[in-house]
Amino acid sequence: MTQSSFTSRSSNKKLIIFGAIFVILIIGLFIWNKQRQTQNEELVIGISPPFAHPLQAAAKEAEKQGIHVKLVEFSDWNTPNITLNNGDIDANFFQHQPFLNNAIKETGYKLKAFGVGAASHVGLYSKKYKSLDALPQNARVVIPNDPVNQGRALLLLQQAKLIQLKDPTNYLSKLSDISSNPKNLQFIEVEGPQTARAIDDVDLAFGYPHYLRLAKTADPESALVLDDTTNKRYAILFVVRDDYQDKGDKLKKFVEIYQTSPAVKAALNEDLGPKLWFPGWV
Repeated sequence: MTQSSFTSRSSNKKLIIFGAIFVILIIGLFIWNKQRQTQNEELVIGISPPFAHPLQAAAKEAEKQGIHVKLVEFSDWNTPNITLNNGDIDANFFQHQPFLNNAIKETGYKLKAFGVGAASHVGLYSKKYKSLDALPQNARVVIPNDPVNQGRALLLLQQAKLIQLKDPTNYLSKLSDISSNPKNLQFIEVEGPQTARAIDDVDLAFGYPHYLRLAKTADPESALVLDDTTNKRYAILFVVRDDYQDKGDKLKKFVEIYQTSPAVKAALNEDLGPKLWFPGWV
């Protein structure tokens, strides 16, 4: 073998290797670009775990229409708004309008409602007593500690004739606004999501059906009393930043799917029971 032929073969091998490397790089770059495009096109929504099932049903329907939805779960009621305000997600779904108003007032977040979801009734639950009349003096009662949902709990306690508020119509009432408490109820304030788990340790608990269902601590339909309001003030909202741009109307279409899909309605019925929720958008 001559030196020239050896050099030629060696050069060919190098060309083949470099060519293979080049092709691999091109393929890798193509795959990375596709993934990046998919991530950019993905609709990311922050949620509370109790709302997952209906939203997962909506996400499956949206996928059929080419809308890729990623649901990110948060265990508390503060992080979803922090994350949204920072621009790390496109929207969140866990709060009603009074809660959003209060969050904006306290933090200065630049957020707004984009669409409306389902609303649910709330109730008073007990594992120790079968009726409100059976509640003893000094009974321990769990209520949410945030100002908005605490006000909702106090309105329900007033409806149940367990307390009286200074302003009977004020949905932002606080414990200091109680004007009459005949049973001398002892109030225990906890984070809203924890009310469902606290029911085992107290005489009475204010509860949300979807959180009770998730925690499996009580049958949501076993309330000693349910609120008698169908006020859409408490419908859960799809919330976005003030400067949000709905590219391709992805979120608009997703909200429409949520509101109209039989699969979503079935999920709501399964999670809450058909008598415990109502549409907030009609």
